[in-house]
Amino acid sequence: NYVMLEYGQPMHAFDYRYVKGGKIVVRRARDGEELTTLDNNVRQLTSDMLVIADDTRAVGLAGVMGGLNSEIVGDTADVVFESANFEGSCIRKTALALGMRTEASAKFEKGLDILNTLPAVNRACELVELLGAGEVVDGVIDILNYVPQPVTVKFEPAKMNRFLGVEIPEEQQRQTLLDLGFGLEGDVVTVPSWRSDVEHWSDIAEETARFYGYNKIPDTLSSGLGERRGWNRVQQAENTMGALCRAAGYSEIITYSFISPAYYDKICLPADSPLRNSMKILNPLGEDTSIMRTTTLPSMLEILARNYNYRNKSVRLYELGRTYFAKNDGSGMADEPKILSLGAYGGGMDFFTLKGAVESILEGLRITGVHYEAEAENPSYHPGRCARIRRGDTILGVLGQIHPRVADNYGVDCELYTAELHLDAMCQCAGCKPLYCPLPKFPAVTRDISLLCGCDVPVAALEDCIRRGAKGLLKNESLFDIYTGPGVPDGKKSVAFNLELRADDRSLTAEEADEDVKSILELLRDELGAVLR
Repeated sequence: NYVMLEYGQPMHAFDYRYVKGGKIVVRRARDGEELTTLDNNVRQLTSDMLVIADDTRAVGLAGVMGGLNSEIVGDTADVVFESANFEGSCIRKTALALGMRTEASAKFEKGLDILNTLPAVNRACELVELLGAGEVVDGVIDILNYVPQPVTVKFEPAKMNRFLGVEIPEEQQRQTLLDLGFGLEGDVVTVPSWRSDVEHWSDIAEETARFYGYNKIPDTLSSGLGERRGWNRVQQAENTMGALCRAAGYSEIITYSFISPAYYDKICLPADSPLRNSMKILNPLGEDTSIMRTTTLPSMLEILARNYNYRNKSVRLYELGRTYFAKNDGSGMADEPKILSLGAYGGGMDFFTLKGAVESILEGLRITGVHYEAEAENPSYHPGRCARIRRGDTILGVLGQIHPRVADNYGVDCELYTAELHLDAMCQCAGCKPLYCPLPKFPAVTRDISLLCGCDVPVAALEDCIRRGAKGLLKNESLFDIYTGPGVPDGKKSVAFNLELRADDRSLTAEEADEDVKSILELLRDELGAVLR
């Protein structure tokens, strides 16, 4: 243990009389093989674990802990010192699989100097003699499967100075490297074996910089970026979305990208839903964080439920987070689309309040031609209060009230409202920079129309017909009344709009305005069966 702390090289001592056959073998464990370690626990081993063994059995778990069957005891007479170097990833996986993190495994998993094993064991033998603890006998078994060649890097002081943005004298750079144990002949730097992290001239520059003093390096803008400085289009869109959400009263949250598989059950996803095909984490912290999320909805609902349990009466939240979908190219990598999630409850929140916030975000991104379609098939949302957001053939997202059954799964007995917007789709549909438009010089002509149509006709369909039916004079249309009751036939509703018509080059006459309204009414009648009330 002393040598491990002094040299950074873990070692182990065996009682020689318990080493069968008088030799030590490093091999893979056999599936189902058992080893009782020094902590008196029986370990079930697998074939991807390394063990130290003798002729007949394992006597130690390589890089982690020795075996109880060969430990040093009170009457031990002959001791064998073992000093080895193991692949860091193998030791890390073994320690993780067995729940054993020891001082030795912590060092091995980070990678150790291959050439340090012999000096460490020689130091241990030296201490035995210095302390009078025993007699060191002749014989060292040193197995080096290959001779590692030292890494060499070209010494370029001027290049490193340009890279660091300072002027460190060449002689000072040389002396720093020599003090750190680097070899230096001419313009060739030889990296010592214990510095496996140094592979490139920039690593050499970092060594000289940290001894020169980071505090002496002036703050400067990075050079060489040219015209690429500033935010790109996606970053600008993200900043705009965040500003619009905050302006609407929503506070930003940041949640983990890894979730529990049980979350999909809580949002009522069917068993065959493609969203359940999540990427599993190889070394999860626990079952609650074992997969990468394919939807941000559970994360948002968890935070809303937590605020509800804290008795916060009104909450409005947003998050711009990633989801993860495995690629089909066999690479094991993932597509990572970003989703803008909004979540709220209380404070007069309803479907239309949330829709207004979404509309303000889309308007801020200058996305035009957006349609809202009823969505009754999404199992996480209320079938009568959910809408799909579409622009042409591109689906921008979904918004609505969370299904009461889902809200109950989260222990919330009030109405929860959420929206999920796809960042890539919104950036694709975002308009160009805003253009200046002068104030109108001529007055507008307004007309109010009250339409009688079927109750199943969406207002959005009426608005679309009004826009397409106009002959170029319609500047704006706005809904101001929906009525059902006395005076309206059963199965019908009365929907009233205010129309604003104007020409940019002249004052409109009543006849011109009436002609546009007539064209609008004809299209409404032909496509939707809506007539003037």
